[in-house]
Amino acid sequence: MAGDPSYDLKSSADMDYAEHERTYSGFLSMFKWGTIVVVAILCGMVVSLVGSGGVLGGLATFLIVLAVAYFIAK
Repeated sequence: MAGDPSYDLKSSADMDYAEHERTYSGFLSMFKWGTIVVVAILCGMVVSLVGSGGVLGGLATFLIVLAVAYFIAK
């Protein structure tokens, strides 16, 4: 069996709440922009591979979706 812990179980640990909030904000930002980039890639692939847009049409669609998402998600 494990021995008794050598630290105090009754008091809470000191937390750096500012660092926690900054980390969480960074995670949410990465998740948001990661999702936007994946959606933009998929839209570009639909236009270039399924539609008749070709490579340039797919690239233009990708850039347009990113630009629109930038102004919406800002």
